[in-house]
Amino acid sequence: MAKVLGFPNPVNEKAARTVAAGVLALTVATILLAALVSTAWLWFTAVLAAGFVARVLTGPTLSPLGQLATRVVAPRLGTPKLVAGPPKRFAQAMGATMTILAVVLQVFGEHTAVFVVLGLVVIASGLESIFAYCIGCRVFAGLMRLGLVPAETCAACADISLRHPQPA
Repeated sequence: MAKVLGFPNPVNEKAARTVAAGVLALTVATILLAALVSTAWLWFTAVLAAGFVARVLTGPTLSPLGQLATRVVAPRLGTPKLVAGPPKRFAQAMGATMTILAVVLQVFGEHTAVFVVLGLVVIASGLESIFAYCIGCRVFAGLMRLGLVPAETCAACADISLRHPQPA
């Protein structure tokens, strides 16, 4: 069980961006199908939430999207660009929180609120996949600066001398 649970550190930024692109595509598809066909498609948000929870708990191990990104797509994108894992895990946890909230809102028939939350997921996953701007990572860094996340949680985040520039 210990080999299943856990999150990689470091993380290949190219794989993380590929996962974000998959989340972006699935979320946009969910929104479009729900808006144009039937709000019953909003239940697909549960699949998105399950993927986020799987990635928070196991990294890519139990996530089909994570497996596709790490085993198929990222290796074809060239040399890995390694980044700290804890901020990426925090970002996945934020995605899990938002999509679980969307599922709860769907249970109560709050379709407009579900669309709003999914819109936030589109923004976050779009920024990560297209521009390599990780909102969750920025929040994580802010929490570290405030002392709400202990420095030992992410040594590479806390000590700038541990950061090594990587070729793109």
